[in-house]
Amino acid sequence: MQRHALVAIGLALSAALFFTMTYVLNRSLVAGGGHWAWAVILRYLITLPLLALALPWQGGLGALPMELKRYPMPWLLWSSVGFVLFGIPLTWAANSGPSWLVAGSFQTTVLAGPLLAPLIYRDERRRLAWSSLAIGVLIVTGVFALQWGYAGGSLGAGDWLAIAAVVFSAFAYPLGNRMLLLHLESSGTRIHALQRVFGMTLCSWPLWLVCTGVAWFTLGPPSLREIMLAGGVALSSGVIATVLFFAATDRVRSEPTALAAVEAMQAAELLFATIIGGLFLHEAWPHGFSAIGAVAIVIGIVLFSWISGRDAAGHEREVRQLRSDRGA
Repeated sequence: MQRHALVAIGLALSAALFFTMTYVLNRSLVAGGGHWAWAVILRYLITLPLLALALPWQGGLGALPMELKRYPMPWLLWSSVGFVLFGIPLTWAANSGPSWLVAGSFQTTVLAGPLLAPLIYRDERRRLAWSSLAIGVLIVTGVFALQWGYAGGSLGAGDWLAIAAVVFSAFAYPLGNRMLLLHLESSGTRIHALQRVFGMTLCSWPLWLVCTGVAWFTLGPPSLREIMLAGGVALSSGVIATVLFFAATDRVRSEPTALAAVEAMQAAELLFATIIGGLFLHEAWPHGFSAIGAVAIVIGIVLFSWISGRDAAGHEREVRQLRSDRGA
């Protein structure tokens, strides 16, 4: 089980690299005069056909059509939470500063898993994972040191509002993901990661189409540049990164500590965003308190990986039992 958990962490770390393009390309779009609304709307509109092209290579739709026909409401609800309520505030915050600043705020997601577990589970997984929570606090402390250093020790009302928007999205994403995994356990439907991403994207489309109409009549049609950059986000983050991340969570769905570790690997997005933003967008590099915060995040990532492998080792029977539990 130790190797199993570490493979999941490796997948999540790879996903973090592709997720980073969300912050970098969104920042590039906004800095170039584009509007954040088109950035997020076009991302999900373009993601669906890209996933449809990939599905035939991964076994097609499988049991997904029957699953959606039998249980439309859970899919519509949790897809909207995990994609719409995640995407809108995160993209809006692209106006707040460098890509690494937004990426840093989003790392509060490491606390979402441990804090949500007692609220959404009714089996052994409902226990509060104190070790995960403690290391999550270290990472979040690093995140706020990053923010404090960038703001020069003075955060204004606009800064706090942007942070609040990103923190909201940081909880919406794992909530939608975990609740849909829990629904699939209850229904007994077996679908792989790509089918699940396609289903969630499809079920989030009704709200995205409403947003499209509002944006078209208030902002006008998107420019070619906005379409191209949103397409880049759709491919890297909406398809590659999301599938990798969901595949990682599928591997450890019944091991709370390992699942929290997988979600914590998104903290690496901060490091990737700093490097890419500095090299290609000429953004300022973190220094002072910001640099200390980045080091704290790296330490947190290493500790999460170690605890995940340690707790999963030698517990194969318990993990199998949890995976067979369909009750939520």
